[in-house]
Amino acid sequence: QVQLVESGGGLVQAGNSMRLSCGTSGFNFGDSAMNWYRQVPGKAREWVEAITSTGDNTIYADSVKGRFTMSRDNAKNTVYLQMNSLKPEDTDVYYCDAPRIGRGQGTQVTVSS
Repeated sequence: QVQLVESGGGLVQAGNSMRLSCGTSGFNFGDSAMNWYRQVPGKAREWVEAITSTGDNTIYADSVKGRFTMSRDNAKNTVYLQMNSLKPEDTDVYYCDAPRIGRGQGTQVTVSS
């Protein structure tokens, strides 16, 4: 059974940092690129970042470039999203996604001004 479970969300003040985690099971994590997306009801889903299966390359949306860093630990089947210099417009539900495999339920990130 494929599972992706995000954690680490919550309320943070603008300018501060937060790290999200996504633990996975049920598929060959080390063979899969991974993505982070964000979305709230009524808004289009926004792709945030992607990382290759080995973790040696990442690509970022312009909206988070220079502030967010994605990483992974293949030994722990976990992917991370380090978010620095958070802004109120980063408020969203953040999802990890394994392409063509599945995605998690999401974790809420709220950035107060």
